[in-house]
Amino acid sequence: MAEFDLVVRGGTVVTATDTMRADVGIRAGKVAALADNLPPEGRVIDAGGLLVLPGGVDTHCHIEQLEPNGTVHEDSFVTASASAFAGGTTSVICFASQFKGRPIGPTLDDYRRRARASMLDYALHQIITDPTDEVVEKELPAVVASGIRSFKVFMTYDPLHVDDRQMLRVLAAAKRLGAMVAVHCENYAAIGFMTEALLRAGLTAPKYHAWSRPPVVEREATYRAIALAELVDTPIQVFHVSCAEVAEEIARAQGRGLKVWGETCPQYLTLTAADMDRPGFEGAKFMCSPSPRDAAEHERMWGMIRRGVLDVISSDHCGYSYEGTSGKSQNGRDVPFRDIPNGIPGLAARLPIVFSEGVAKGRISVNAFVALTATNPARLYGLAGKGTIAIGADADLVLWDPARKVTLTNALMHHAIDYTPYEGMEVTGWPVLAIRRGEVVMRNGTVQAEPGSGRFLPRGPYALATPRGVVANGFDPAA
Repeated sequence: MAEFDLVVRGGTVVTATDTMRADVGIRAGKVAALADNLPPEGRVIDAGGLLVLPGGVDTHCHIEQLEPNGTVHEDSFVTASASAFAGGTTSVICFASQFKGRPIGPTLDDYRRRARASMLDYALHQIITDPTDEVVEKELPAVVASGIRSFKVFMTYDPLHVDDRQMLRVLAAAKRLGAMVAVHCENYAAIGFMTEALLRAGLTAPKYHAWSRPPVVEREATYRAIALAELVDTPIQVFHVSCAEVAEEIARAQGRGLKVWGETCPQYLTLTAADMDRPGFEGAKFMCSPSPRDAAEHERMWGMIRRGVLDVISSDHCGYSYEGTSGKSQNGRDVPFRDIPNGIPGLAARLPIVFSEGVAKGRISVNAFVALTATNPARLYGLAGKGTIAIGADADLVLWDPARKVTLTNALMHHAIDYTPYEGMEVTGWPVLAIRRGEVVMRNGTVQAEPGSGRFLPRGPYALATPRGVVANGFDPAA
């Protein structure tokens, strides 16, 4: 009997800390050996001339997500899995909804049923919009016990946002339960005020989406989220940081020893607010929140990444097609920016863009690339066995051609969305093969996994979600 089920031979193995010439021996879905010249037992894959990276881990994906109006995000677990594999991602965390005035349980049960079709390995964040006594005292303990160990709160959006008191309730519950809290930081009232003023002035085109939420709106909410988390002593991650002045708030918190982390996305390293200033309705393709900023911001953001202030790059995949009844034009093409769904697809584009803009252009090392897109997100959210190549870890690997140049097109994205905001962008570096738990799931752009072959990733207690144990005056309001 062969010692290994699969051997990946001749490649350069890259982790967040090391780069080495090594073969990877895989047995029962796990990495069983890392050594030079392993015997060619079982199946053999030639990785000569390629990098062997951990499968990407994307901890911010809206997949087949249920909306308050009864609609569902267009990418199903099957199409999103195909898109992720095509781009070199093998594990994700997506979002189970809660709707105001409703309990968590039935919606979560429905979402779990949908997720069973996944080809990706996946975990869940629980969105909390209505932290009632019943939710906080009964439902959230059950949610965590089921393996969901992170909560998401929105500080903006009409059907989703929580006020400060509600957010404190969520933070306190997370602390008691040992859960991480992820926060969408934008000031709800300020955006509403700016939007009303813009519409009164007749400024309604997609480009004014950026005007309605300038950096100060994101910066203020980030400061406030950090302050509330510090008051309760709860670890948080600030989602989708768009600019350096917001990252500076996170840096100051980190300098005080707080357990605060920052995430950004490819759109904040490549797109700009000017992309929304296109003829007619075309600018809607680039609308997301927070808004992309100006081109000069890109280099400042890379500086924050190199400093380690922003240590995760996710996709925030939130795809609405340009056409169709559930897409960007669902309310018509003559509506003001306020009524256009905002969010962009990015599952397949994430790794190629970050590698190209980061590694190929000399802004970061290949080890930093692995840390940002696989190791750090897995560690931050307690995904044991994911995000690295090590003995005993899940055999999630991507064979990467660092020299291959590819022009991005929507066809290469493999998603259900009818466009990509990165159409025509040339990238250097491309995934040629993806392995999930020892099984080849993508080869040369062809996805070959079966629906339902993905696994739910339950998460237990872990160190980064543990509070510091520091509260004002020694009084713990969450106790």
